[in-house]
Amino acid sequence: MGNTICGVCGCIDQASIGVIERWGRFEKLAEPGLHFFNPFAGQCLVSVLSTRISSLDVRIETKTKDNVFVQILCSIQYRVIKENADDAFYELQNPREQIQSFVFDVVRARVPRMNLDELFEQKGDVAKSVLEELEKVMGTYGYSIEHILMIDIIPDTAVRKAMNEINAAQRLQLASVYKGEAEKILLIKRAEAEAESKYLGGVGVARQRQAITDGLRENILNFSGKVEGTSAKEIMDLIMVTQYFDTIKDLGNSSKNTTVFIPHGPGHIRDISDQIRNGLMESSCANIEGN
Repeated sequence: MGNTICGVCGCIDQASIGVIERWGRFEKLAEPGLHFFNPFAGQCLVSVLSTRISSLDVRIETKTKDNVFVQILCSIQYRVIKENADDAFYELQNPREQIQSFVFDVVRARVPRMNLDELFEQKGDVAKSVLEELEKVMGTYGYSIEHILMIDIIPDTAVRKAMNEINAAQRLQLASVYKGEAEKILLIKRAEAEAESKYLGGVGVARQRQAITDGLRENILNFSGKVEGTSAKEIMDLIMVTQYFDTIKDLGNSSKNTTVFIPHGPGHIRDISDQIRNGLMESSCANIEGN
């Protein structure tokens, strides 16, 4: 209850409302502006209430469904209803304490039914529940609840530390999975590249040998057609002698300082030829027996 202001006149500021009594009984509300009073008739201005929006910060400590203690900071924005300013003046001794009590009651009834994660996700629903409850209660006392904001939700320090560690562990686990997948892909691609390289190398060797075989066949046919009385074996021996001396020449012209000791002499050419021919014959016999 405000102090009684007695006098002949009084000025009420904009965004304010005055409460006028006559002989201690409420008479009327005074709008902003200059007002004259009759003190001899017991008329006086007992209080001036602001109709501006006021803000009240409330810090509530409560527990969630998963037994985590949290501190919730709410900001309640309220104002006096001009038409019901007399109720706001006469009904409540301390409106701020009354609003705070209702906020405590609603939040502590709602939050214990929610997990910590749900509280963070649904803090707007909690604020809406508080707003609806306060509007019903405080409206009868001449106050309008404009907005309720859930400014902050602060879990216990140990809980926050544990949550950060869990988050960090999950991110490290996810990073390890991604790293393993990347290494797996790299190994697969490397193996595929190696397999493709070996395949292409085999194809190249096969083509090289096929080209050598075709060249030898063509040389033997040409030589047999031009020189009568020569056999294929003699032509092969001649070709191998030529290849042998070409190899010796390449070894001699090589810039690398590598010494290679090989049996040297014309008789060794026949030995090499016999070894190749025996190998081919043994391979053919093995194929026949297998069939």
